[in-house]
Amino acid sequence: MEAILIETQKQLDTAFEIRKNVFIDEQGTPEEEEYDEFDSLKADAEHILILDGEHAVGTGRWRVHDGYGKLERICILPSYRKQGIGNMIVHKLEELAANQGVTKVKLHGQVQAETFYHKLGYKTVSDVFMEDGIPHILMKKALSETFGTSHS
Repeated sequence: MEAILIETQKQLDTAFEIRKNVFIDEQGTPEEEEYDEFDSLKADAEHILILDGEHAVGTGRWRVHDGYGKLERICILPSYRKQGIGNMIVHKLEELAANQGVTKVKLHGQVQAETFYHKLGYKTVSDVFMEDGIPHILMKKALSETFGTSHS
């Protein structure tokens, strides 16, 4: 398995297919809520794919939001879950953010994934809220905990 930065429209379209499979088809997110202004190669977001050989099995993106690196749209095809791919996605997004000088990250985690994010060092900092009909919580983490970086 390898994590790659999306650099072509074909790769981005592949990420969209994974997101459609997971968020729209599996979880019932309205299609008009799934895609936004950050879903282009020119947007202020970096997207990644997880490849198993030539087959894309997971995706995610990050962008700067309110002084944080915000991790978003993290998903894995159902048949590839529970294999460490989620960890790989989060770590790659954190690495990309750290490389841009970002020192803290946040995400809207689905409640069912809260324990997973806790294991990666994230702390829950909100009550449960609804996003696209799914219960979420706001979670935050200092990247120095992962990368040993300190920026002043």
